[in-house]
Amino acid sequence: MNEASRSLLGLKDFASFCKKREGATTIRTLLDLEWERVDGHLVGTVRADAFCHNMVRSLVGCLMAVGDGRREPTWAAEVLGAARRNPAVSVAPAHGLTLEEVGYPEGAELVAQAERARNKREPWEGGTRE
Repeated sequence: MNEASRSLLGLKDFASFCKKREGATTIRTLLDLEWERVDGHLVGTVRADAFCHNMVRSLVGCLMAVGDGRREPTWAAEVLGAARRNPAVSVAPAHGLTLEEVGYPEGAELVAQAERARNKREPWEGGTRE
């Protein structure tokens, strides 16, 4: 799961993992996505500059298929690259998922981050086109 997760990090179009919303962008920067076993439970850490609708639950569903051996680790990158929802990706049920923290930048940086997250963006190798 960690191998598959690494292929999803960075500035990407997460349309494959998001429920489309009129006027909303699916371009996000996934900062962290990692997994560990703690007391018999699978614990995932997910951090991004913003999340789109159902993004985390879809990422978890995709990576669970990798973790239980139904899919190869490369499948996550293939799903991401398609830039459209894949019916083979299950949206993980909310039961069992726990939101631990939401962090926001301070002051003027909060306004700037909110604006960046709402803007239409396009991923490209050199950074972001806005």
